[in-house]
Amino acid sequence: MKSVKPGRGPSAMGALGSVIAVIFGIFWTISAVSMGAPGFFPLFGVLFIILGVVQVVYNLKNATGEHRYSAFDIVEDGEEPDPLDRRSGPQEDGEAPADGGFRFCPYCGARLGEDFDFCGKCGRKLPEEQ
Repeated sequence: MKSVKPGRGPSAMGALGSVIAVIFGIFWTISAVSMGAPGFFPLFGVLFIILGVVQVVYNLKNATGEHRYSAFDIVEDGEEPDPLDRRSGPQEDGEAPADGGFRFCPYCGARLGEDFDFCGKCGRKLPEEQ
């Protein structure tokens, strides 16, 4: 069965965007200083650089760490353990979900009723339950 869990891709993209923000901050600071702009303009660039570096570190930690959080990854059984199992406990095979008969789409993560054959959000046919 597929598992929806915090993702690596969005974190990697966030890290890339943050690197671009750091580069922008460097150019901004150099340009502001070279033009003789008032003091708050170069400080804005320095603030941009600091926030960008913090975001790069945070996003790279999410993208490469075992316990991460960002949008979603959908993985097969055995690829990685689901970190949410620690909170709710893994379900035994054939046991009804503990949330009132609901289950989740293995493709997009939308909440579904137990008798759904297709996902109401992404429209994909749901795999048969065992």
